Amino acid sequence: MKSLFAISVVLIFVSFSQPKNEIETSSKEEKNLEMEINNYRETLGLPRILFSSKLTKVAQLHALDLQKYPPKGKCNMHSWSGKGEGGGCCYTPDHKNPKCMWDKPKQLAGYEEKGYEIAAMNTDPSVNWLAQWKKSKGHHEVIINKGIWKTVEWKAMGLAIRPPYAVVWFGTLEDL
Repeated sequence: MKSLFAISVVLIFVSFSQPKNEIETSSKEEKNLEMEINNYRETLGLPRILFSSKLTKVAQLHALDLQKYPPKGKCNMHSWSGKGEGGGCCYTPDHKNPKCMWDKPKQLAGYEEKGYEIAAMNTDPSVNWLAQWKKSKGHHEVIINKGIWKTVEWKAMGLAIRPPYAVVWFGTLEDL
């Protein structure tokens, strides 16, 4: 009886001493997308982008927010409803409120640099998210560091898929 109690105490201690906020891509589809983005970058001679648990947390929260409260009117997919974590904001196509996006990683996950997001919506269950982003000049340039992103070096990436939405967050600070 004493040994059973001792084992129980040890198991409880071990379970409480494990890190609780480690986030990982949660589905095979998300892991495949992470791999596809990095493999594509490598074909272009670009470095792989390291997985970020902090940016993945932001991606998961945002994808869920988009899924539950799709953006309306002039607000695009970089907007947040304000009905979940992080407060609301309307990100418009003219990019007049970039802090709406940039500040979410710090606000929600303690990531100490700006975050940059690509987002997509597609109701096809067999969608190829990377192929969809490659067809969009702006999104494609973020992924491959071209255009206004040519001097930026992505050091971290987090992503989430919550049908019909997929989001990828990029950052310039490694998330160790």
